[in-house]
Amino acid sequence: MPDKSMLTDPLPLAVVTGAARRVGRSIALHLANRGYAIGLHYYKSRAEAEITANEIRQKTGVPVYLLPANLTDPDEIKGLFVDVKRIPHQLKLLVNSAGLMERSDLATIDTESWDALFDLNTRAVWLCSREAAAQMSQGGVILNISDVGAGKNWTRYGAYVVSKAAMEALTRVMARQLAPCVRVCAIAPGLLMRAEDQSVEDWEHLVEKVPLKRSSEMDEFFIVMDFLIGNQYITGEVIALSGGYKLL
Repeated sequence: MPDKSMLTDPLPLAVVTGAARRVGRSIALHLANRGYAIGLHYYKSRAEAEITANEIRQKTGVPVYLLPANLTDPDEIKGLFVDVKRIPHQLKLLVNSAGLMERSDLATIDTESWDALFDLNTRAVWLCSREAAAQMSQGGVILNISDVGAGKNWTRYGAYVVSKAAMEALTRVMARQLAPCVRVCAIAPGLLMRAEDQSVEDWEHLVEKVPLKRSSEMDEFFIVMDFLIGNQYITGEVIALSGGYKLL
């Protein structure tokens, strides 16, 4: 990559973790349309990351930088942000989108499975945010993608729920610590995108439980995201996008 000190470019940089596919991919495309250069993180999905990067370049013309890293490895997170520092755009936004959702029973889950959830859903968010904040001396925003389940008591997803609740606590503590230079917020979606291993029947059953009787559209998610990025007087907030499911 070129030496950042030798180049000047007005485009701000947004780093999106887990951006090769699904929600992370949609976020990266949206931010590119808003005029951000994209730092596209991925782990094992290199082919999909390259497809996403090419699509962004073709549709928006903004530069895209592929950032491979295993976010459960602290050394690889440090290496990722060394690469970010070399990119010839100022880091202004980090979206912590990478996450792991697996079923677990707190009475029987083994420590390895517990650690795997927390290493990605909570510890990686902390480490990525800390590294990003160190590069945001001129101001920036960190946006964490949580889950409405963080405020629920899903016994079939016990460890996942706890890891997301911890992420939301982390959002608030880091918002206080990093103010006034860096703002930290989170979005907690409900039914946003059907899981790949979930049947249409199961998905529709969950939708029926939502007070508004439908899932969220990605455009509705982007409205919330743009609001949090654009409003300079909001930090430490977690906004639920759940169609009323939070009320149940």
